[in-house]
Amino acid sequence: MTLLLNRQNVISLLTMNDAIETVQEAFRQLALGRVTMPQRAVVRIAAHHGVHLAMPAHIGGEAEALAVKVVTVYPDNPVQHKLPTIFGLLVLHDAQTGAPLAVMDAGYLTAVRTGAVSGVATRFLARRNARTVGVFGASVQAETQLMAVCAVRNIKSARVFDTERNRARMFAEELSRRLDIEVLPVNHPREAIVGCDVVAVATSASTPVFDGTWLEPGQHVNAVGSHAPQTRELDTTAVMRSKVIADQVEACLVEAGDLMIPIQEGAITREHLRAGLGEVVAGLKPARESDEEITLFKSVGLALQDAATASVVYRKALEARVGTEFAF
Repeated sequence: MTLLLNRQNVISLLTMNDAIETVQEAFRQLALGRVTMPQRAVVRIAAHHGVHLAMPAHIGGEAEALAVKVVTVYPDNPVQHKLPTIFGLLVLHDAQTGAPLAVMDAGYLTAVRTGAVSGVATRFLARRNARTVGVFGASVQAETQLMAVCAVRNIKSARVFDTERNRARMFAEELSRRLDIEVLPVNHPREAIVGCDVVAVATSASTPVFDGTWLEPGQHVNAVGSHAPQTRELDTTAVMRSKVIADQVEACLVEAGDLMIPIQEGAITREHLRAGLGEVVAGLKPARESDEEITLFKSVGLALQDAATASVVYRKALEARVGTEFAF
């Protein structure tokens, strides 16, 4: 029998802390060579500004997981159709037999696992005394970015900037209540940089959202919104000034305009990408090396995050007897 899990099932089962721990272990397995994960297949639907992605992965080790996620990203959806930007469907398989264990909604899962990887990056790269976060964007993805940072650091306050001021205000009110910290909307992007220990960038912008000269010594930046070669949220200056850690170097070199464009400009070389996150987690490459360096984590999103997180959701669903069993 296969277990069907809808969005509400996933929301009820998946916590940010669980996601952070399982994603961290998945990245450690990646660095140890125990993950099989081809580059995701990308179909661009230019007429509707959409992207269709297929993302398979197998994670070895004790917490073995095998899954494939199909996800669509349509940035125009919220305004034009009153729909979420991201829709996702994930199939989790038994790695020993190939049998389908579960089919689950992956929209919320995608947001949480993307927040979780930034949580892992923040755990290793941000200063331990980080207390203030600046957030660019006021979407569900921005919510999980702030949630994840708060899960690994003792955050006291946050500031959020969004081009839609009313959306930033609503975000601030909701996250203040949910996280029990002070979250304030700000009117200028610089206000989400100056004095912040961690900066989370999770927008649908195609051009840089702040001036890289505004970054201050010791800050850590998580950049997750842009995942196409021709778009970027960060300018060349921000990248040049930072120690760059990628979720996976190879993936970022073919999908992350934030890094590809500066390389094409000749401003940096691929060696400016100091490591993949898994290498840092496994202790193979250094994390933060001083309180003064600016660290930048660039993520395009990897299938291993989905497989690992889905495995946790499935296990908890069995324990809680949540979901609907069905036979194909």
